[in-house]
Formats: sequence, structure tokens, C-alpha cells
Amino acid sequence: MNLQHDRIANMCEQFKFNRLASQWPALAQEAARTEASFADFLEQVLASEIVARDERRNTTLLKLATMPTVKTLEQFDWGQASGAPKAQIMELAHLAFIERAENIVLLGPSGVGKTHVALALAYRAVMAGNKTRFITAADLMLQLAAAKAQGRLKEYFNRAVLGPRLLVVDEIGYLPFGREEANLFFNVVAKRYERGSMVLTSNLPFTQWAGAFADDQTLTAAMLDRLLHHAHIVQISGESYRLKDKRRAGQTARRSAPATN
Repeated sequence: MNLQHDRIANMCEQFKFNRLASQWPALAQEAARTEASFADFLEQVLASEIVARDERRNTTLLKLATMPTVKTLEQFDWGQASGAPKAQIMELAHLAFIERAENIVLLGPSGVGKTHVALALAYRAVMAGNKTRFITAADLMLQLAAAKAQGRLKEYFNRAVLGPRLLVVDEIGYLPFGREEANLFFNVVAKRYERGSMVLTSNLPFTQWAGAFADDQTLTAAMLDRLLHHAHIVQISGESYRLKDKRRAGQTARRSAPATN
């Protein structure tokens, strides 16, 4: 038994240096092999623990983000989604919009990659250490309505609406909101205005948003005024890649079908 190793392990446990407890012997051997200075060894030890802490933080943030799946821009098929403005999206991927509390609104028909881009931006935000939350508009409304009915609306807003540095709301307009739901969503936008960034996706042009918000033109105009004051509009055009895949599969099936007499 090496008493010094035990003492180091105990100190690592007290300081919560979880990875360092297992990695320092290898780092020490490498430092001895290369005749590194004590300062170089200490720097490597501390750098190892910082990497480990960043990984643990990102794992926790990823769980809190409630993303249905991890998507990245590296996975995005720019050839298939030819209507996606690549230069604009890649510029936004630097995340400067979060620092400036600006919004992003992704517009376009169903199946052109809006949700993929929103998830990819959310993932980059998480990996950069930003508390992020991803939710569909329908689920957000259900949770807001439930919190209001239970008398926990202020608590919910503080935790789930104002808490994340980036809030991603997917599928605005897929299901129309009633008046109470429209008012609740207006408050989401109003409370985050100039305080935190949002990324929204919608298959509706702004001229049709009132129809999704209880046909309330005044409320919709006031909401869009706040939402778009500091916003980047990303217009994605094109045909649904899902329909393209189905059409391609159908053509393949027809070509491979045996000829009949």
C-alpha cells in the first residue's frame, strides 16, 4: 500500500478533483519521462481537472436543456437543404447573438431543417457553457397553463422562462393558441425582451402569426415588436426533405419492380 497515494486520493476527494485522482499518476510519470519542471507538471494537472469540470458541466447543462435529440451543424445536409442560408447560419453559430441578448427566428415550410438548425444552435450554446432550454410551443403552453392553474406561474417563469440564457421554442403556429395561451406566450416574449435570447421556429410568415395567437392583431403586433427589435430572421426555403426522401424511395421502388406482361 502506498500511503502517499492514499493521502493524495483523499485530498482529491475533499477538493472534488474526481478525474485528477485517477489521472495524476500518469501525468507524473510523463513529467518524469520528459524531465518537465514542477510548474509544467502543475499546469498539466490543473488543466486536466479543468477539462473534466467542463465536461461535467456540459453534461449537466445538456440534461437541463431537454433537447429531444442532439443535432449539430456538422451533420446538417446543406446540399439537401439548398434553401438554407449557410453563411448566415454559420455566422450565428458563433453565438454572439447570445452575448447581445438577440433573438433568432427561423421561418420556412415544414421539413426544410428549421428544427435541426435550432437544435444545433442550442447544442453549441450548451457546449459553450450557456444554460439552455429547448421546448415546443405546444409543450410550453401546457406547462404555463398548468403552472397558472396550480398558482405557480411566477415560480415557473423565474425557473423555466427567465432562468435559461437561451430559450428555444419550436413549432410556433403548428397549433393555434387560445386567448389565454396567447397572453401567456406574450408574457414569455415580454419578460425575456433585452434580457435573454430566444430562438423560435415557425412555418408561418409573420403576416399570419395573428391567426396562431387567437386572431388578436394588437397582441401579435406588440409581441412581434419586442421579438424582432433585436432579431436575426433566417428564411429557409425549399421542399420538405422528408417528402423528397419518400419520392426518391417511391421512384426506386418503381424502378426495381419486376415488369408485368
